Amino acid sequence: MKTKIINSVLVVSFFALLFYGCSTYKEITSKSGAQLWGENCVRCHNAPSPSAFSDTEWETIAQHMRVRANLNSTQVNKIVDFLKMAN
Repeated sequence: MKTKIINSVLVVSFFALLFYGCSTYKEITSKSGAQLWGENCVRCHNAPSPSAFSDTEWETIAQHMRVRANLNSTQVNKIVDFLKMAN
C-alpha cells in the first residue's frame, strides 16, 4: 500500500514537472527579440541603443553575452534580429 502511494506521488510529480517545464519553454520561445533584449540586457548593465553598434558587432557581442547571460541560441537569434532591424 505504501509503495502504491509513493509511486502515485512520483507519477503525479513527474507529470507536473513535465507540464510546468513545457509551459515555461513555450513562454520563453514566444517572446519577441525586443522583449528578450529588454529583459536580459538590463539585468547587468544599461542596454545600449541598437544603433550603437553595426550588425556585425551585434553578432559578436551577442555570442559573448549568450554565455554571460545564459541565453539559448533561439533567444540570441531573436535579439540579434531585433537589433539589426532597429539599427
